[in-house]
Amino acid sequence: MIREIPPGETALAFAALSALRPGFQGPDALVEAVDQVQRPEGYRLVGAFEPHRAEAVAVAGFRLAHSLAWGRYLYVDDFSTAPEARRRGHGRALMTWLAAEGERLGCEQLHLDSGVGPERGDAHRLYLNAGLVIASHHFARRLP
Repeated sequence: MIREIPPGETALAFAALSALRPGFQGPDALVEAVDQVQRPEGYRLVGAFEPHRAEAVAVAGFRLAHSLAWGRYLYVDDFSTAPEARRRGHGRALMTWLAAEGERLGCEQLHLDSGVGPERGDAHRLYLNAGLVIASHHFARRLP
């Protein structure tokens, strides 16, 4: 089952999200970062849930944005499945939900960035199979 994870339930995303963002030292740190910083800036969480399990087994964190290049778009900041729940269709179901939500909200495109390396192969296959294309390079620089 796919459903949005509202404020007050953010800790339900911890198990799945910590597979992608392991720097959080427990659910409380994640809840604080998401609910106090991310959500006020438009961040939303959606999760895939299995019967008889309270926590989400896969999650997507996303926001809406607008740019001159892409118009109105849905941007996926975080997309992760708990290792023990992979290859069960949860990622595909989340991508389908995200595309439908983007369409419902009048978005012209869906975007996400993904790290590179051999450990990202399964994720990249999922994105390509969901109809995403490699459309650009993302450049980054740390600032002092």
